[in-house]
Amino acid sequence: MPKQLIKGNDALVKGSVLAGCRAFYGYPITPANEIAEAAAYYIPLAGGTFLQAESEVAAINMVYGAASAGIRSMTASSGPGISLMSEGISYLAGAELPCVIVNVMRGGPGLGNIAPEQGDYFQAVKGGGHGCYHCLVLAPATAQEMCDLTRLAFDLADKYRNPVMILVDGYTGQMMEPVDFLSTEAHRRRLPEWAVAGTAETRHNMVTSLIIQADGLEAHVRKLEAKYIRAEQEETLWENYRTEDAELVFVGYGIVARILKSVVEMLRERGIRAGLLRPITLFPFPSAEFRRLIPQTELFYVVEMSTGQMVEDVRLAVEGARPVAFQGRCGGNVPTAEEIFEKVLRDFQPRAAKTAEEALTHA
Repeated sequence: MPKQLIKGNDALVKGSVLAGCRAFYGYPITPANEIAEAAAYYIPLAGGTFLQAESEVAAINMVYGAASAGIRSMTASSGPGISLMSEGISYLAGAELPCVIVNVMRGGPGLGNIAPEQGDYFQAVKGGGHGCYHCLVLAPATAQEMCDLTRLAFDLADKYRNPVMILVDGYTGQMMEPVDFLSTEAHRRRLPEWAVAGTAETRHNMVTSLIIQADGLEAHVRKLEAKYIRAEQEETLWENYRTEDAELVFVGYGIVARILKSVVEMLRERGIRAGLLRPITLFPFPSAEFRRLIPQTELFYVVEMSTGQMVEDVRLAVEGARPVAFQGRCGGNVPTAEEIFEKVLRDFQPRAAKTAEEALTHA
């Protein structure tokens, strides 16, 4: 199939259909509306079900039902809608039900506005709902990744029997880019052995997150914990851009990471060895890659479209071995390469320059 010029939100839906998604339940909200619109067209064409629910609460519980029956299922919303879904997401994790949840982030808190932001990082990565659980979280930065990481998300959801969240800023969701649908063969799978399909063969299966006895619930939570530890060992993804000799390492995800690549080039023209480490999995976080870069790095410089959320995970990853700086915009404002560049020039002075300056001072 030739490349298509397509919005990120639309590419995500086409990726989900190719991944075998056959059920979408959602409620419209900007800037995620195109996902529901495209799903309403493409998923029924593939023999699946699209339903606009009466609310986000209803939508996530419909996902719970479809996932229980072994159907690859998804929903999509933005921050306020994900907040309403949080209880259901916790139920899905507790019942070990695979599904994909998309959050196309907008400005917050509250209703905020419809402009792009990255203020939902804590909501996605730190749980969002109650109890000891995590969603696996993927962060696309291009329309191509909106397709490819969605296909991966469904595979990870099945592998770990766990919800997977795709966390994308509104800019990436709304942006149009060429997308290459490298494989157009739709995924097919057998009914999972744990599913409840309304047949005599599956009647003995029980899908629930309710475990009354304390010891039983503790054992279940430890089982979930073991899955997350395994995912940290096997599933972390990241992108390195010119970090092989970098003394200043930028950290950003989504649209910010793309802006930071321009900043890296601008700084290298000034003789500053800059690079970029882009987390692609926000949970599990690629902490080991940060630790690998510590010996050569003088400063990790985090840029986010928020007042600072991922920066906490970067500080935890480097464990105080190197300083971590932060720069952020919020409210729907997107930082420009020029403003980041100018602030870095003011804030960062490489070790070589410091040594030369000290020598001149002593002379």
